[in-house]
Amino acid sequence: MNNSNLQALGATLLRITVGVIFLMHGRQKMFVWGFHGVGQFFGHVGIPFPGFLAVVVTLLEFVGGAALVLGLFTRPIAALLAIDMLVAVLAVKLKGGFFSPNGVEFELLLLAASLSLALTGAGAASLDARLRKKSGA
Repeated sequence: MNNSNLQALGATLLRITVGVIFLMHGRQKMFVWGFHGVGQFFGHVGIPFPGFLAVVVTLLEFVGGAALVLGLFTRPIAALLAIDMLVAVLAVKLKGGFFSPNGVEFELLLLAASLSLALTGAGAASLDARLRKKSGA
């Protein structure tokens, strides 16, 4: 396997893993906490427009996580998820120090992984790659 194939495989593994994590967190927000519960939490930690942003973040994590698993719209979805994690770090986790469960380490890792995917793309095994091939780009 050459270096290019290994890089594509690495991007694919990262994308699927990060996608599953976001999908599951979005699922938890949607079906366990509900939009109202997420909005209450957002309001408690000082996030503006908590009800509206609860819906946006929940759908971004759930639908965006699924899109990452499939490798669909990887760069823009990953960029939005990076912003999601940046806000989580700054608004919620920073005051808890570094180590989980109260610190920044998990969200910081997801921020870095999302930024990496936004910069590198989905990898070869993705719907993005198939769409590029069909369009001739």
